[in-house]
Order: sequence, then structure tokens, then C-alpha cells
Amino acid sequence: MKILYITHGYAPNVGGVEYVVKSIAERLAKKGHDVIVLAGSRSNNVEEQVINGVRVIRWPVFSPGEAYHIPKRVNKFTELVKRIAKNADVIHFQNVHSVFPVYALRVLKDISAKKVFTLHYHGTGHTLFRRTLWLAWRSFVKKTIKECDIIHAVSKYEAKIIEKHFKFKPIVIIENGVEEWITNFNWTPQNYAMYSGKIAKYKNVHRFARIISILNKEYNYELELKIYGDGPYRAALEKHLRKLQIKYHLKYHLNPYQPYDKYIETLSKAMLFGQLSEREAFSIVTNEANAIGVPVVVAEPWGLNFAERPRTLIVSLSLSDYHIAKKVASFLENIKSQPKPNVKTWNEIIDKYMHELYA
Repeated sequence: MKILYITHGYAPNVGGVEYVVKSIAERLAKKGHDVIVLAGSRSNNVEEQVINGVRVIRWPVFSPGEAYHIPKRVNKFTELVKRIAKNADVIHFQNVHSVFPVYALRVLKDISAKKVFTLHYHGTGHTLFRRTLWLAWRSFVKKTIKECDIIHAVSKYEAKIIEKHFKFKPIVIIENGVEEWITNFNWTPQNYAMYSGKIAKYKNVHRFARIISILNKEYNYELELKIYGDGPYRAALEKHLRKLQIKYHLKYHLNPYQPYDKYIETLSKAMLFGQLSEREAFSIVTNEANAIGVPVVVAEPWGLNFAERPRTLIVSLSLSDYHIAKKVASFLENIKSQPKPNVKTWNEIIDKYMHELYA
């Protein structure tokens, strides 16, 4: 098949959507499919390269605050989109929080190829300004995605809010996968808790740090906190961590994103992984922790997607940090009696893509 992905960015850029598209595109190319990725880029030049069998075309975008990803030189961009989509069997758009793929769908609304959109939809923006913009953007998106044949959701929670906000059917739910080699890891806990990912206020890493501090003080744990990531809330987070260091003697390590193999190695030895984000379509890092067997604490409502998995605690963010710490302490006491969760690999996931999205 000839498959075209259109997304706001692509590897080696770090990000959840970038990782998902790379994971699918490279495996499909390896199976012999003709795969092109059209992605946004901060460069002012159009760049083209082949990465692991995938033809990658990067188009300059205007992206204030690392958001929106608005194509530059719109007329030329429109010409390119029409040209490379001309012979595609499937066009798979990724990330409705970006202008780049939504505009491309608008351009390609009359093309005969099968059109699939994975929205990665959170329900709104993450700041007051972005939430305000979403009031108008949601209306535009609702009209535009009607041109798609299938909407793909990565969780039951995402499917629920897509149906509520956009009234679209059919919605096909296929979760994200994990690297095949990750399933060979086993949980070998050491005395630290861990978070990895974007550092933004809505991710509540500061609350997770406080919960670890309370666990240490009230329940006699001696956990350090390891954080891998970067983002707009990093400086504020560091201030929180310094206060916790003074008040609770919390030992912490705040580091930028690490090489993937090092991150997985560190994750496999964490006593606990925390992802208390207010909004997620699907948490890839939680998926990876589950695949290894690392205990995880996640937040409602999106965390309910992982409700049937062992070694997974789901908490309400309306609870105080003391109440959550109490639940975590009880959770950790009984964790070793629970089996390792069963998580599908990317090769298993792309088989579902082929049969349920692209067929």
C-alpha cells in the first residue's frame, strides 16, 4: 500500500505523537509498504530524507510557544500536499491540536484515498488563551473531520470525548503499543520514584513530588525522585523541588530527556512511576511502565483507560496530596502479589491498523 502520514512533527523531534507515527511508519515500511511522512519543521527550508525506509518531507511551520504548527508559504504547501497525496491509498492525519494536519485535510477533502484521522484529543487547550482559541477551533475541526472515512481513538476515554464534542462515527479504538524488546524487561525495584515526559503545570509533577515527600515522612519510605523531561514549567518545578528538599529532605534529580534505552533501563528499576496529568488522550509512558511491570499511579478521568491492568492505581485529583499518598502506600504494600500487565507491542498494533483502519 501507499500510505501518507501528515503530522505536526516527526522524529528525531521528541514528543508522544512523533513517537507514535515513527513506530507505525517504520514498521509498515519494513513490511514493504510505500510510506511517506509529511511533517512540520522549525527550519525555514523544505527538507527531504529517508529514515529507516520512510520518506520524510519536512515543511516549515510557524509555531509560537511550540504550538499551532501553522504551515508557512501556504500556496506552495497546498501544491505539495496535493502532489504527494495524488497516488496514496491511505492518508493518515495525526494530531487535531495542530493546524498542520487539519489544514492538509481541508486541502485533500475531495481526494479518493481513504482518510483516517488520529486526533490525540485532550478535549481542550492547556492554558486560558488556548482554551479560548479552542472554542472557535473545535467548530472548524468538527466541520473538517467530516471528510474522513474513519476517526481513530487511542483510548475509550478519548473516543468518548470525541463523540461528545464532534458527533462523529465510526470511531475505531486501537491503543498505542510498546517496543518489542521492552517486554523482556522485568521490574527490579530500587529506592526511587520516577516521572518522564513534558514538564507543564497540568502534568502535576509538582504534586507527584509532594506525594513522594509525604510517603517518605509519613510511611517511612526513603524514595528519591527522578525526573526526565523538559517544558515551560521546568523552572517553577525546580523551585517546588527545592522547597520539598528543605522541608522533607527530598532527594531529587531533574534531568533533560534521556536516550530511549537509558530511560527504559531507569524506568525498569523505579519503585513507582507517576503520571498525574489532568488531560491525556493516552499515556505512552504509562503503557511502557505497565509493559515492564512497574507500579504506576495515574489520574482520572483519562487514567480509567488502564483500570483493568494490574499494578495500576487510579486516583482522583480532587483528593489532597495526603489522601493520595495514603492510597499509594496501601497500593505498594500489595503490589508484588499482582501479575505483570499484558501490553501489546507495536507489531501487534500495526496488524490491527491494517485490518481495522486501512483495509
